[in-house]
Amino acid sequence: MAHGLLEPVDQVARRLMAFSFSNRVRPTENILIRELEGESVILNLDTESYFGLDDIGTRMWSVLTTTDSVQDSHRLLAKEYDVPEEQLRVDLRVLIEGLIEHGLVKIEDL
Repeated sequence: MAHGLLEPVDQVARRLMAFSFSNRVRPTENILIRELEGESVILNLDTESYFGLDDIGTRMWSVLTTTDSVQDSHRLLAKEYDVPEEQLRVDLRVLIEGLIEHGLVKIEDL
């Protein structure tokens, strides 16, 4: 990981608190994503940190970064996976928070 490029913890905490299911998730500009056999690795080119996704995480990434809101992603994924809706909500929140923490997505208001 490159030194001097990390975001201060208080700034990350503010971004995490500001995120809601009515927001839109979009990839940041300086990332590289590679998919192989359904799994993905996302590299932040600025910090040289990477984030790995299994097949379900890769599907969640795809849906999150192409729908109009996290809530729309939740609805679509709930139809695809046999999982309680609240568990899916928690799983999406954990994934998005991890992506934010690694500087891989930005949160936008609708």
